[in-house]
Amino acid sequence: MKLTILVDNHTLIDEYYLGEPGVSYYIEDGENRVLFDTGYSEVLLSNARRAGIHLEDLTHIVLSHGHNDHTNGLRFLQENIDLSGVMLCAHPHCFLPKYDGEEFIGAPYNSAEIERITRYTPTSGVRHLSERLIFLGEIPRENDFEACPTIGRTIVDGCVAADTLRDDSALVYQNGEGIFIMTGCSHSGICNIVDYAQKVCGEERILGVLGGFHLLEDSPQLDGTIAHLKANRIDAVYPCHCVSLLAKTKMMAALPVQEVGVGMVIEIDP
Repeated sequence: MKLTILVDNHTLIDEYYLGEPGVSYYIEDGENRVLFDTGYSEVLLSNARRAGIHLEDLTHIVLSHGHNDHTNGLRFLQENIDLSGVMLCAHPHCFLPKYDGEEFIGAPYNSAEIERITRYTPTSGVRHLSERLIFLGEIPRENDFEACPTIGRTIVDGCVAADTLRDDSALVYQNGEGIFIMTGCSHSGICNIVDYAQKVCGEERILGVLGGFHLLEDSPQLDGTIAHLKANRIDAVYPCHCVSLLAKTKMMAALPVQEVGVGMVIEIDP
């Protein structure tokens, strides 16, 4: 597997890409070309061109959840590329309306619209995109230290409700050496995601964890997360997007934390 970071909050020294508060990873897995999240704007397209990546070759789009910093790039992608043959994998709640106060923070399309644009398959369960690449679906929330708070509100079956982000999910790549976990924001809790990935894959060894962990403040949740990840002896931890400098600094004291930025490439043996 070859993963290229196309959208993140940060860029790297002497790598002249654009950054924005969002996430998008381009994944090459055999013949599959998978885009995990789409960022917020046309930055995705600009960075892909600079990296020499042809998004016209996409076979799959996977969305971690429905917030606009992960889905709004779909609009710019659709305006420039024919997505009618691209399989789109996301939780059924991903395309529900989402609001923070009066501000709309959801995806640019609803389910009916995205079904016309792509080959959309809503799934709340585990789905294999290939022999080695797995979409986890809805994540069980079982530990006692990850808060998993509601964010704004959504509309389910015509009723307004607090948004528990049931649509928050992750991708896993599995080879003979272990698993590599990719997240968007980890609203369901990065440790819950790790535990579920191990259960689904029947594999305890973790080669790496990449993504936003939604850790911003010094808190019991941050301490619990560090302890949990340390106990799992993860080879490499790549916190990005919605992880504060404070949280990264504290994690670095206990974990093999790696820098993340747009244009960075991670390769995992098949």
